[in-house]
Amino acid sequence: MTTHVLILCTHNSARSVLAEGMLGHLAARLGKDVQAHSAGSAPSGRTHPFALEALAKAGIETGGFRSKSWDDFSAEGAPPLSIVITVCDSAAAETCPVFFGGRGGQPVKVHWGYPDPSNAEGGDDGKRRAFELTRQAIGYRMLQLLALPLDTMDRRALEAALVEIGRS
Repeated sequence: MTTHVLILCTHNSARSVLAEGMLGHLAARLGKDVQAHSAGSAPSGRTHPFALEALAKAGIETGGFRSKSWDDFSAEGAPPLSIVITVCDSAAAETCPVFFGGRGGQPVKVHWGYPDPSNAEGGDDGKRRAFELTRQAIGYRMLQLLALPLDTMDRRALEAALVEIGRS
């Protein structure tokens, strides 16, 4: 049974796109039945070019990424979500999205905050560095998520494990 993971951020242009890309790529490489999705509460309508660049440099195909609304995941025909991860960082003064619902029961919800790499100092070089470091940090957590026995964990154990990953 496929585990559907939705990663949320306000604009769905940078951090959530990096997370969707890393989780999808790593799941495929590891042969895990996990499907990554991303969305935003106020989607910008575009993906940040430095996010796509960081993913491409990691060998990830970037053609299918787009900024979309979290409403897409509560509509008829949406995938049954198992996990919802918010990646916005409250220190970035954003309204952090909260997902209320999901098809197939309530998903486990967890917050893994990352500073917004598009706010990094140092011009384009500084931003590129920040996007790469954010991609690596997200990738590390996604590897930990994929190491969990997702098919056999009950809701409480899954939530506890995801919270612990967020502390790492």
